[in-house]
Amino acid sequence: MLKTLPITSHFLALCTKNYIKLEKLLLKFKKNKYKFEILSCDDKNLDIDFLILNKTKHTILLEAKQKEGFIKNKILILRIQISLDAKLAEVISYQGEKPIPFFLNQTKIQSPDEKIQQNIFLTEWLENIFSSGMSDINKIKNILKSG
Repeated sequence: MLKTLPITSHFLALCTKNYIKLEKLLLKFKKNKYKFEILSCDDKNLDIDFLILNKTKHTILLEAKQKEGFIKNKILILRIQISLDAKLAEVISYQGEKPIPFFLNQTKIQSPDEKIQQNIFLTEWLENIFSSGMSDINKIKNILKSG
C-alpha cells in the first residue's frame, strides 16, 4: 500500500490544481456555456468552448473543446468530472477515449499511466490558455460594435 500513496497524493494534487484553474477560468461555474478566444504563437485565434453537460449539487460534467490549432481539421475534446465538495477536476474522457481505471487490467491500446497523462495535459492546456492571453468572445464583439 505504501507504493500507491505518493502516486495517489500526486494525482489528487494535480486534480486540485485543475479544479482551481477551471473555477477561476469559468467564474465558479455560474453559466452553462463559456466561449473564449486565445492567441496562438503563430498569430491565429483559437476558439475554446466549455459546456456544462450535467450539473448536480455536488458534481459537474464539463466538456471542453478547442477548435483549430490542435491538429489540422481536428477538434480537441476533453470531458472533465468536477467534484464541487472535494474541489477536484479529473479528465474522464480524452478525444472520446476513456482512461482505464487503475483496478482493471490494462489493454494494449492504453499505457499504464494514461489517466495521469490526460490530467497533466489538462493542467498544461489550462496554463497555456492563461498565459496566451484570452478574451470572452462576446466581450470582443461588444467592443467591436461600440467602436
